Amino acid sequence: MLQFYKYQGTGNDFVMIDNRDQEFPKNKDLIKYLCDRRFGIGGDGLILLENDAQADFKMVYYNSDGNESTMCGNGGRCLVAFAHFLDLFEEKATFTAVDGLHEASYSKGNVKLKMIDVADISYDGENTVLNTGSPHFVMFVDAVKDFPVYTKGNEIRNNDTYCSIGINVNFVEKLSDHSLFVRTYERGVEDETFSCGTGATASALVFMKDTGLTAVDVKVLGGNLKIHARQSGSTFSDIWLEGPAVQVFSGKISI
Repeated sequence: MLQFYKYQGTGNDFVMIDNRDQEFPKNKDLIKYLCDRRFGIGGDGLILLENDAQADFKMVYYNSDGNESTMCGNGGRCLVAFAHFLDLFEEKATFTAVDGLHEASYSKGNVKLKMIDVADISYDGENTVLNTGSPHFVMFVDAVKDFPVYTKGNEIRNNDTYCSIGINVNFVEKLSDHSLFVRTYERGVEDETFSCGTGATASALVFMKDTGLTAVDVKVLGGNLKIHARQSGSTFSDIWLEGPAVQVFSGKISI
């Protein structure tokens, strides 16, 4: 029987496995099954917590299609909450992920996660492309609540430019001088998710680039996030993603 934990961060949900003993079989079909909402546990992804020689722990992230993937911001925040539950740290932690070393802090269900620096920002027509640990396409729209996110997101993700490796597609509405509403079509999930941490970060950085802000509130379908960053020229550093991360339930499942 496999012991698992289910976590969510603003509706972005994950199956968590404590794999410090290295006993979890890293099998694509198994991971896909565990993430299946009808036949398995259900989740946008699966995350393994493992030991790391240079940090408090290591993050290994898989999308719901069973493939190991790039950095997941909300997943990272949920992993920090999971590590706190396992008593691996008290307030501040470090962990390694596919994109390098991350710092984080935990307080009463709220997690602040430091993201990688961002310097390489490019453009696709009037839209922006950047990598915040995962590749993102950012498009500003009017009335994002009624926007056809799945249809348009799937179209952009699979066009000739991005089909080979895929891209996450964010549709962004400006709500105020310091806040955004972001909806994201995620590659690997191949659908809209309730929240995407790296996508919220990417969208906020694009907004900061245009406005000079250092903090942006981001509304997503599953709640609210906050992004802080410092800008020097075309480079963003000291980027922090902040929001809730909650254990929903735990259990055991036959594999």
